[in-house]
Amino acid sequence: MFGIPGGANMPIYDALYDQQSFQYTPLNERGIRHILARHEQSAAHMADGYARASGKVGVCMGTSGPGATNLMTGLATAYMDSSPVVAITGQVPSSVIGTDGFQETDVVGMATSITKYTFQPLRVEDVPYSVKAAFYLAATRRPQPVLVDLPKDVQQMEDDIEFPQSVDFPNYGPLPEPDPTILKTIARMILESQHPVILGGGGVKAANAYLELRALAELLFAPVATSFMGKGAFPENHPLSLGCMGMHGSERTNKLIPECDVLLVVGSRLSDRTTGKIEKFCPNTKIIHIDADKAEIGKNFKPLVLSLVADAKKALVAITKEVEAGMLGRHREAWVKKAQEVSVATPALDGNGTYLSGVETVKMLRRILPPKAIVTTEVGQHQMWCEQHFQVIEPRTFFSSGGLGTMGFGFPAAIGAKIARPDVPVFDIAGDGSFAMTENSLATSVEEDIPVTVVILNNRMLGMVAQWQRHFYNSRYSAVRLGNSPDFVKLAEAYGAEGARVETIPELETAVGRAMRSHVTTVIEVPISPEENVLPMLPPGAGLKEMIVG
Repeated sequence: MFGIPGGANMPIYDALYDQQSFQYTPLNERGIRHILARHEQSAAHMADGYARASGKVGVCMGTSGPGATNLMTGLATAYMDSSPVVAITGQVPSSVIGTDGFQETDVVGMATSITKYTFQPLRVEDVPYSVKAAFYLAATRRPQPVLVDLPKDVQQMEDDIEFPQSVDFPNYGPLPEPDPTILKTIARMILESQHPVILGGGGVKAANAYLELRALAELLFAPVATSFMGKGAFPENHPLSLGCMGMHGSERTNKLIPECDVLLVVGSRLSDRTTGKIEKFCPNTKIIHIDADKAEIGKNFKPLVLSLVADAKKALVAITKEVEAGMLGRHREAWVKKAQEVSVATPALDGNGTYLSGVETVKMLRRILPPKAIVTTEVGQHQMWCEQHFQVIEPRTFFSSGGLGTMGFGFPAAIGAKIARPDVPVFDIAGDGSFAMTENSLATSVEEDIPVTVVILNNRMLGMVAQWQRHFYNSRYSAVRLGNSPDFVKLAEAYGAEGARVETIPELETAVGRAMRSHVTTVIEVPISPEENVLPMLPPGAGLKEMIVG
């Protein structure tokens, strides 16, 4: 668990004293390892990164008032990206609730819209059920965060308590088996199609349906695109991979998608970042939408031909069984050949002697990092360069803040991911603006012996905002120049981490290799041009075929 103690959750931390070793208890030993964050937002991101890397529930904690409010950005991030997190907050004594007591906030009220459920047990006998239920709800159906708000007096009460082995919620349980009638209709539509495309979203990853998606695509001879949150749901070095579509997807992918006759959407909410202007999205395409969350079907895009509420893994297995007898795929070779032409990489941008290229840096990282390495990103231009140029090959190896777009997410998420997967290298690809928001997590990574590597693409700008100002505001740069503060190498060294500044690709390769061998966190600063753009991009109000390409 990741957290920070305070007055209102001190009884929990006192109980933890007897349950854990503060001397870095290995995860495979009995007990609880607590990671002391330096900000509650980072604690939530760490729990989120742990959950995404492990597939298990991540846990974060904060005290009442500002401790709880600081968690909110991290919980909203996990909520938008369907990540299973349980947050445990301290609260003022139950007799003080509602009086505006010291460090009191209505945590339940604030968290209601950014969590799957919230609990505030006011009797000690209700605590075990609330905690058990929180973990159950967070991990089932569509994974999302759940909050337990514990008044301080309830934490200190004693009573004879039942510890339930299971919990039950009326009208909530495992998703039903996919409807066989709908499955047969889906299979028939796909079999009859000439130009099908599969769109995989984050729901494929949440359901661990990687192999099932690949099996169906190969059987159908159907190209696979992903949303940004679905990046990594299908190996991007596969001949059928189209990569990402949407705002910063490939130009040719975005132009190909509207030409398909059937689009099978699995586990994507079809957000505006994926579809562009919704009225222009695939006007002549039959769209089939499969999602575990009934509320997402038809929420953003209504003219669907067919929909199915189901677990992605079970749905893909069932569809594969329905179509395998009647599908050989030979008649789609021309379509697949056309789709494969989409995958031509954008030409590398060479450094101009002063700056390295953001694009070339990301491509180099993909070349040198092993396929199993985990990469997180912050939010900004570097994030979109990763979307376009960092091929994700193995499951659960790429994490980013998609729905909320939270700057500062990547570094603490990398720390959480490293706890979950200590056997693999973990890299955070960052911008200077984003990294500065949670850089104090360097203290956590060093003190808790959690070595990760941060590669900062430093353009001394809030790069994505500056790019929009270049394109849409006549280069009137307003409040985006960050200057040369801080010196990231000295900053890393001040925390006891290692720091390096590189100016050429060979220097970067050397620094990355050294970082992977290091037993301490490393920060690598890569100066890049403040004028470098992320292209192509989809401007506001545009359809998929209307991208800015240069």
